[in-house]
Amino acid sequence: MTNIRSDLPRERLIFALDIGRGGIDEALAWVDRLQGHVGLFKVGKEAYTIYGPTLVERIQERGARVFLDLKYHDIPNTVARAAAGAVGLGAAMFNVHAAGGRRMMAAAAAAAQDEAARLSKPLPLLIAVTVLTSLDDDDLREIGFRIGSLDAVRNFACLARESGLAGVVASPREIGAIRAVCGEDFVIVTPGIRGTDPIAGDDQKRTLAPETAIAAGADYLVVGRPIRMAVDPAAEADRIVAAIAAGLKARLGS
Repeated sequence: MTNIRSDLPRERLIFALDIGRGGIDEALAWVDRLQGHVGLFKVGKEAYTIYGPTLVERIQERGARVFLDLKYHDIPNTVARAAAGAVGLGAAMFNVHAAGGRRMMAAAAAAAQDEAARLSKPLPLLIAVTVLTSLDDDDLREIGFRIGSLDAVRNFACLARESGLAGVVASPREIGAIRAVCGEDFVIVTPGIRGTDPIAGDDQKRTLAPETAIAAGADYLVVGRPIRMAVDPAAEADRIVAAIAAGLKARLGS
């Protein structure tokens, strides 16, 4: 497996490269600006739909690593082929949606392992999305869930672990519950990281500060707008890395 889990606090910070129609050069300018300040660059649906694999390849040409955030959710065979494609693309991390179920997730894990072996490539970190951080209990009831977000996240996390995945994407507020049922070696990637300054038009609901999230047991933090909208984005990334370091110190009791 790709060893992207590091003791270096910087390696735990993922920048959400949610750049749309500003052009691929704008997206790559953010990579150039933040490389050395963050550990991975997250390429999500917006950027990937507009720029495709070319964006991933050009990020990697700069020596940076990519978290391919496409949340695959389809029939098992389709997701298995997509997972093999993510391995071939060289993603360091990619995800599926746990709502696709056990067979889908297991098929993705098996396909990723087979493709990595066939190509003699490192195996990416494969994780599952649980409940989007933009959703709260009222939203889940509206969708038709009979349980709240905490129970839903816990159930999804257990299912992902049993399906052979390395970890999950979850709100920082569910970290303790996931650790209790999935153990310390299960990877938790947390979006919805916010500082003290409000973000205009923010649609995240279950959020936490970076130091608090890491101290609670998060392995990686995904941060977009707080860095992108800062007066000095690189300095803001460094501030978050310092908060990650403080959170690790608190977590280890040192």
